[in-house]
Amino acid sequence: MSGVPLVVGTLKVEDYVVFALMLVVSTAIGVYYAWTSRGRESAEEFLTGGRSLTALPVSMSLMASFMSSITVLSNPAEVYVFGAIFVFFSVSYVASMLLVSEVYLPVFYRQGIATIYEYLELRFNRATRLLGTVLFIIQTILFTGIVIYGPALALSQVANIDLWGGIVTTGVICTLYCTLGGLKAVVWTDVFQMGIMIAGYVSILIMSIIVQGGISTIISDSQQGGRLNFLDFDMNPLRRHTFWTITVGGTLGWVIINGTNQAQVQRYISCKTIVHARVSLYISVLGLCAFLVISVFMGMSLYSIFKDCDPWKAGLVSAPDQLMPYLVMIILTGTPGLPGLFFAAVCSGCLSTVSSSINAMATVTVEDMIKPHTNISEKHLIWLSKGLSFAYGMLCISMAGLSSVLGGMMQAGVIVGGAIGGPLFGLFSLGILCPFANTIGGLSGLISGLVASLCLSIGSVVYPPLPEMTRPLPLTTDGCNLTLTESSNWTSTISPTVLGLTTTTPVMSTGDNIDLPAANWHSPSYLYYGPVGSLTAFTVGLIVSLIAGGWKTRIKPELTLMKEDMLSYHIFVFVRDRLMRRTREVDIAVIEGNRCTENKAFGLQEKSTMM
Repeated sequence: MSGVPLVVGTLKVEDYVVFALMLVVSTAIGVYYAWTSRGRESAEEFLTGGRSLTALPVSMSLMASFMSSITVLSNPAEVYVFGAIFVFFSVSYVASMLLVSEVYLPVFYRQGIATIYEYLELRFNRATRLLGTVLFIIQTILFTGIVIYGPALALSQVANIDLWGGIVTTGVICTLYCTLGGLKAVVWTDVFQMGIMIAGYVSILIMSIIVQGGISTIISDSQQGGRLNFLDFDMNPLRRHTFWTITVGGTLGWVIINGTNQAQVQRYISCKTIVHARVSLYISVLGLCAFLVISVFMGMSLYSIFKDCDPWKAGLVSAPDQLMPYLVMIILTGTPGLPGLFFAAVCSGCLSTVSSSINAMATVTVEDMIKPHTNISEKHLIWLSKGLSFAYGMLCISMAGLSSVLGGMMQAGVIVGGAIGGPLFGLFSLGILCPFANTIGGLSGLISGLVASLCLSIGSVVYPPLPEMTRPLPLTTDGCNLTLTESSNWTSTISPTVLGLTTTTPVMSTGDNIDLPAANWHSPSYLYYGPVGSLTAFTVGLIVSLIAGGWKTRIKPELTLMKEDMLSYHIFVFVRDRLMRRTREVDIAVIEGNRCTENKAFGLQEKSTMM
C-alpha cells in the first residue's frame, strides 16, 4: 500500500472547531440577510432575490450546487473503481451549458417568471403547470434525501460521527438559514461553502501527492493499474462508462438539470440582466471543469495509495463512497484541523444542494399552487414562504432514511433525477422548440415519458447490469497482511450494479434463471435514464400534437425560441455588419478613387483642348 499504514486516526478538538465554524458562518449569513431586509421584505425578494443578483455570486452558487456532497465523495470513488474516463464529463459540462444558454435561458428569462412551471401554463394550460410542479416537488424531496443521508452515512462509518446526529444537524442548519434569509442567503452561503469545499478537497489532494512522493508516481501507478482508460469508444449503450455514454448521455443529463430544474434555473433567471445570467453559466462551467479534473486526479491518488490493499474488498469500508473519508482519517489526522476542514467541505456540499432545493420547493409551492388560487396579502405571503421553507426542510430530513435503499450516492441521484426530470425536460423542449405542439400532445408526452423512464429505472433494479457491461477495474488485497474473517471477506467480484451500498446485491451468473435479453434491455448505462424519458416525452408529444390538429395552434412567438434569443445570432449579426461596413468602405473608396481618376482625366483633356 505504498507505505501507508491501515491505521485510522481520530478527530481532534480542532477538527470539531473547524466544522462548527462552517455551520456558524452559514447560519450567520442567513441571519444577516434576515436582519438587513427587515421591514421592507417582500415575497418576491425572499424567493427570487428581487431579481437583482449578479453573475459572480450566482456562478459560485451554481458551482456549489453541482459540487454537492455526492460529487465530493463519489467522483473519486468512480475513478478508483471504473477509471479516469470519467474526465470526459468535462465535455458534457461545456456542451450542456452552451445548450442551456442558447435555447432555454432566453425563453425563460424573457417571461419574467418566478418559476419555470409558470411557462407551462403560458404555453399549454394550468393542469400541465400543476402536474409539473407536483413532479418537481416529489423528485426534489427524494433527491435531497440522498444528498443528506449519503454523506452522513459515509462519515458515521469512517469517522465515528453519529449518523442521525449528522443528518439532523445538516438539515436543521440548512433549513434555518433558508427560512431566515431566502434566496440571497442561499446564494451567498453557497459562495462561502464553495470556498470551504475547494480548500478541503485541495488539502487532501496535496497531502496525497506528498505521501506518494509526487504526481509522477500517481500517474504511473494509475497507468499500470489500467485507470487511464481514456480510449474507450465503444458505442454500446449498455456499457456503464464509455466516451459516448458520458458525452451523449452526460450532456443530455446535465441539460435536464441546468435547463429545466427549478433549483438551478431559479438562480440565473434572478440575475438583473440576461447578460449576467449567461456569464454566470459560463463562469460556472469553467469552475466545474477544473473541479472535475481535481476529483479525477483524486481518484487516481486513491488508487495509487490503495493499489495493494483495497479497503473495500478488505472489508475496512462498506462502500466506495467511504474511501475518501477513510483516506482522510489515515493521512490527515496528524495535522489537526485538516480532517475537520475536509468534513466541513463534505457538509458544505450537502448544505449547498439542499438549501437550493428547499428554496426552490417553497417558490414553486407559493407561485404555482397558492397564488393562482388565492388572494393573500404580501405580509401573509412572506410568512407563508418562510413557513414552507421550514416545512420542506423538515420533510427532507425525514426522507433521508428512505435513501438507504437506493444504492450508491452518485448513481442513485442520477436515477432519481432522470426518472422524473427527464420527461419534464422533454415537455419543456417540446413547448420551446415546436410551435405547433398543443396541450393534448404535451400531457400525452409527459405521461409516456414518465412511464418509460420509471419502467427503465425499476427494470434496472430487477435486472442489474451484467459485469461485462460495467467492467469494474481490478482491485486487490494482496498487500493488506490482514486476517479477514468470513463475514468481511470481500474477495468476490465487485458488484457492478451501483457504486456504493449495493455490494450486497448478488452478481448474476449464467446459471441463474434470468432472461438475459430482458436483463440487457432493462440495463443501459445509468446516464441514459433521463434522456430516454426526455426523448419519449418529446417524440410522443410531437406525434400526438400533429394528430390532434397541432398545426392549427396559434401561440405567442415569445413562448418559443426565436433567433433573436440566441447569442450565436447576435455574434453572426455583429460579424455580418462588420463585414458589410468594411465592404461599403471599400466600395466607397473605389468609387472615390474612380471619381479622382475621372476628374484627373477630365482635367488633362481640358488642358489639351485649351492648348
